[in-house]
Amino acid sequence: MRLPFAGPVSRRGTNSRQARDDDQALLEDDPLSIPLENIDTASDSDLRQPGLPARSHHYGGSRGNRSCQLAIFVAVLAGLLLAILLPRRHSRSSVSVNDGLLPCGNARYSINDHTCYGSNFLCPVVNKKRTLRCGSDCYLPEEFSCDSGKLVGIQNPNSGDKAPPKDASRESCTPNYLHLSDPPYENYFMSDCSSASQVVVTTPLPDSDLTIIGPRLLIAWPAGNSGIVAYFSPVNGVNGTLGIGLENIGSTNRTLNPLVGGVTGFLSLYSSATLDLAILGSVRTIREFIEGPSTLSPKIQDAIEIHQLPDGGIQLNRQWLDKTTETYLTIHGSNGTSVSIQSGKPRFTAGTYTFNAWSSYPQLDQLGAMEVINPASQLIISQNEEDVESLSFLSYSSKILAGAWRFLTYFGRDSLISLLLLRPILSEDDGGAIEAILGAAIERINSSDGTVCHEETIGDYASYLNEQQGIDSADPLCDYKMVDTDFLFLIAINEYFVNTAVGSSRREPFFERNASFLSANLGSTYGDLTLATAEKIMKLTADFEQSPVKENLIHLNNGQTVGQWRDSGNGLGGGRIPYDVNTALVPAALKSIASLSSKGFFPSYPDWAEVASKRAIFWEDNTLSFFQVNITIEKSRDLVESYVDVTGFPGKVDTSELNSPVVFHGLALDGRDHQPIVKVMNTDDCFRLFLLNGTDQSQLSAFLSQVADNILRPFPLGLSTDVGLVVANPAYGKGSVDVKEFTESAYHGTVVWSWQLAMMAAGLERQLERCEHEQLAFCTDSALHGHVLEAYNHLWDLIDTNREHLSSEVWSWVYRDGKFQYTPLGALPPPEGQSPVESDIRQLWSLAFLAVKRNDAYRLPEA
Repeated sequence: MRLPFAGPVSRRGTNSRQARDDDQALLEDDPLSIPLENIDTASDSDLRQPGLPARSHHYGGSRGNRSCQLAIFVAVLAGLLLAILLPRRHSRSSVSVNDGLLPCGNARYSINDHTCYGSNFLCPVVNKKRTLRCGSDCYLPEEFSCDSGKLVGIQNPNSGDKAPPKDASRESCTPNYLHLSDPPYENYFMSDCSSASQVVVTTPLPDSDLTIIGPRLLIAWPAGNSGIVAYFSPVNGVNGTLGIGLENIGSTNRTLNPLVGGVTGFLSLYSSATLDLAILGSVRTIREFIEGPSTLSPKIQDAIEIHQLPDGGIQLNRQWLDKTTETYLTIHGSNGTSVSIQSGKPRFTAGTYTFNAWSSYPQLDQLGAMEVINPASQLIISQNEEDVESLSFLSYSSKILAGAWRFLTYFGRDSLISLLLLRPILSEDDGGAIEAILGAAIERINSSDGTVCHEETIGDYASYLNEQQGIDSADPLCDYKMVDTDFLFLIAINEYFVNTAVGSSRREPFFERNASFLSANLGSTYGDLTLATAEKIMKLTADFEQSPVKENLIHLNNGQTVGQWRDSGNGLGGGRIPYDVNTALVPAALKSIASLSSKGFFPSYPDWAEVASKRAIFWEDNTLSFFQVNITIEKSRDLVESYVDVTGFPGKVDTSELNSPVVFHGLALDGRDHQPIVKVMNTDDCFRLFLLNGTDQSQLSAFLSQVADNILRPFPLGLSTDVGLVVANPAYGKGSVDVKEFTESAYHGTVVWSWQLAMMAAGLERQLERCEHEQLAFCTDSALHGHVLEAYNHLWDLIDTNREHLSSEVWSWVYRDGKFQYTPLGALPPPEGQSPVESDIRQLWSLAFLAVKRNDAYRLPEA
């Protein structure tokens, strides 16, 4: 007989008591402590033996009249027994996580009511939040921290200027469900105020490459950038014969239900299967296993426990390296089906199984759809429901996440570019999406030199990296190796705090806030940290103004092969001086510093308004020429024909279409083997189009002319394919780059990135709009202006044709039936010597088309 648990506690304290010695463990949720059912663990050899009885936490209820409490307890218990004895009907219309209470020492517990730590200590769920264990106590991390097993009260440095926590009844508490299909990947999202989860089910297709595609269940959580992956194989040993999938819950049109800190659903295995490998912990660990050398730390894997549950199901759980947080996965058969454990691996017969996956890591405060979109743009919520729900899934009060599932955490570049593209629709003011983005960037600035963090490391992976340095800590870490994010940060700060009315009014309270995320930044205000970044930029850019030589341009950091958005190992083709950073980001950031200074920012440098403005123009006018590639007609035709021969490109290529010299700006300078320019045509022109309004008339006209040419020319002559503009075309790179590093299966190869399409479209529109209020040479040159209009419309035709893919991170193509056809990047084998790479089904900056729209004023009449 199973007794349900008492409801959530109403008060949180710091004292706790052990379970009673009579083997009836008590949960003292309040003065009414309900005994939990005893279970006999000795009869099950596969269940790890707990060393201690279940323990319980007392939450400071009254210790007064015990006889009165006992009387109330007996009455409540009698009512519960009556409820249990009465006939009850069970329906599969929802996943019931209470059908099989889980063991914790000598007690049983419900997933949504308690968390079992160390297999023998129960902590309750409070207000839909899992409490953490600290010695013999349980606590909420927003109220206490744990130091050597003792609770310590938290002092919030900004308690006076922060909005109160959300009420659980608000918008974000309504469950949101989304299913996005991208075969062989099926993506499911479920969130409410108690959790946010992404579930990805991978099952091979008839034409799948079975060396990289196999049956896999992956669960990812924004909380702690954590998750679970489980790899299955067919018992018959024949790859490709096992299919898996999620089943709808009863008559509903969804496959998942939320748990506190997790998710539950029905998983079908279409033939007998073995669970070969499970990883529980960090998404970083999972991502590096999938996309790296497929190695795992024994310390992480050896901590996974496998239990046989009393109902015949199994439980996998692992305590994180912080010695507190735990991740759990249970799988239960239906209709009494048991899961066997053979040689340490769970084995399943064909059928449908209930899975429950959850973690005790503190959840983030999600922004609902109406909270992430500003009031003036609320109509897009109903017009673009899937994309807005995706944006909400990635949006939280403390930060906005980069993508699902592989980048479910803070990435500076991604969030700042997203702010610039999405700014017209994002919520403003305290608690809005824009300030969440900017606040997260400021919190993670390196206060010693002003560098803006590229990627944060939190949770279990932070513990792992700290341990590699001999530090026993779960404190977050930051990656500061990128060189572009500092510039993007100042551009975004100016865009909000100078160019919007709300931002202008928020200047004082925002920049007076105290940093609290990194211990090294405690005591610094947001204003202090922003100034540190501006000082860094002014120092870095001074030498080029005095001596405009290549050596004084912005280089990648010493020892690094990456430094801007093409941050895969071969993304820049070995180059050291990136095109986008030097020709667009630097001058745009300098203009932003000048603008901010003119509005009273940086009062310790009163001359910056003039100095930074002058320097910005100098960088803008004097950097393009370093990167320019100009190839004659005859030479360009020879190069394309050679490229087709070397790569075996299967499409039709007519080099006679090259009737003018090919002009573009190389990806970078200082390539491998002393190559002066990495001669790879690319889409990074979009930065200059979007961020700068050039005033050198001849330079602007020439720049727009080559942009239009390269957009309109079909790949491999230019950048255009049926599935969009490829971000890199190495056809003209012979001698400066290995063209086999830039293939349709390379992360930054001849593939399509959605946000680059958006920035290119927005940038072209920005330049065309200038003709309405500026006297520019290209505006009065009817041929050139018409050419730019043609490129704008061609680009938007491609965007409209591929609209179903636009919210994905990156996609690729196969050439079939005389045209380029869409395929997920992860479905293709990687280039030789490179690891396989998947694409996120939803990427923050790929949601830019919520704000970037085609301007019908520039639409050309149909022929």
